[in-house]
Amino acid sequence: MSLTYHLTNALIVNEGKTFCGSIGISEGLIQKIACDDEPLPLNPEAKIIDCSGCFVIPGVIDDHVHFREPGLTHKSDIFTESRAAIAGGITSFMEMPNTLPAATTIDLLEEKYHIASAKSLANYSFYLGATNENAAEVAKINPTEVCGVKVFMGSSTGNMLVDDSQALEKLFSDSRGLLIAIHSEDENIISENNRLFRSKYGEDVPAQCHSLIRSEEACYRSTAKAVALAQKSNTRLHVLHVSTARELALFNNTLPPAQKRITAEVCLHHLWFSDRDYARWNNLIKVNPSVKTENDREALLNAVLSGAIDVIATDHAPHTLEEKNRTYFKAPSGGPMVQHALVAMLEFYHNGKISIETIVEKMCHTPALCFQIQKRGFIRQGYHADITIINPDLPWKVSKTNILSKCGWSAMEGNIFKSKITHTFVNGNLVFRNGVFNEAGSGQRLLFDR
Repeated sequence: MSLTYHLTNALIVNEGKTFCGSIGISEGLIQKIACDDEPLPLNPEAKIIDCSGCFVIPGVIDDHVHFREPGLTHKSDIFTESRAAIAGGITSFMEMPNTLPAATTIDLLEEKYHIASAKSLANYSFYLGATNENAAEVAKINPTEVCGVKVFMGSSTGNMLVDDSQALEKLFSDSRGLLIAIHSEDENIISENNRLFRSKYGEDVPAQCHSLIRSEEACYRSTAKAVALAQKSNTRLHVLHVSTARELALFNNTLPPAQKRITAEVCLHHLWFSDRDYARWNNLIKVNPSVKTENDREALLNAVLSGAIDVIATDHAPHTLEEKNRTYFKAPSGGPMVQHALVAMLEFYHNGKISIETIVEKMCHTPALCFQIQKRGFIRQGYHADITIINPDLPWKVSKTNILSKCGWSAMEGNIFKSKITHTFVNGNLVFRNGVFNEAGSGQRLLFDR
């Protein structure tokens, strides 16, 4: 079989090992993998990419993004944000339902899939949003074609706050094998804290109060409730953006991720920032749940290493600078992250805090296992050729001129990263090479083995 691409002299990082080798790609799939002592036979028809000195990893799978289409495309859209993701080594994403209108019906969900099929450079899936009233729509989901159901247990967009106890019980008990992903904050605690801080500061609440308003207690109480519900019904639960040390006791690190019924995610901003950083970045690092203390930040990284945290994601959620520069209660939460998450994690690798193998496990392998994604997340023969090439010794500085998210800003601006993404393959197509994109559209709908 002729090879479309032949990656040679690669430092292949896969399934807990790093080894020198070659990869043959054809017809969208990984056809051959060989160690250097057993090289692939050269094929004159193949395009050779010399990966000397570079890590070659499975494409990153981001299980948590907000790309804002439809309805909020002044902030971002599926094309612009998938493009930024590709530049960041992310080849697959799962997008949240709080667009406009919110994706709370199967028809609205399928509209998003239709948009992505025409515009996305990366592979894609979309969550259906749960409400207090849409159990009939949840029941229509084909588990092999949709990544999961998103439940907001803290305030969100539109009518997606699920705060009815009976609705929650029904959702958890009737999940039919679906993965339920939760935004976990206690709305009553947050509402009371909002009242207290508004009475003290009016509308001009300092950004550093965000971690006190959306507090540790709000996160823990909600997560404990969700875990108890999942344990009661043996529901497949995925807790998104864990942000506190206290919550970590609720998660198991004795089982491999594929055997867990309850898994946990941490987002890059909760590993990178602490409440000390509000003084510099103000509302630009206002995210929900909030960035908390240095102790929380360190505990979350340790939980990644211990296995209590299963997945590292981005919660990429752009807003315009104008929106972020409003007063506290009017400034929306969220920020862009897909372009910089992988290179930021590689800074931890360069600093000796995490291995490259663990980064690949948490950003590539485990998302595929937790969501049971078909033939992605690993460098294996017969798998889709979603591959990222990283030069670990090519420093670059984040600036407005190279930020690709449509919003045009990043709280990573000014950072000098030691590593750079040089090539990104999606389904065997070389979509990104040294800053140049092939924008023909290579993304495919993710499918799931459920």
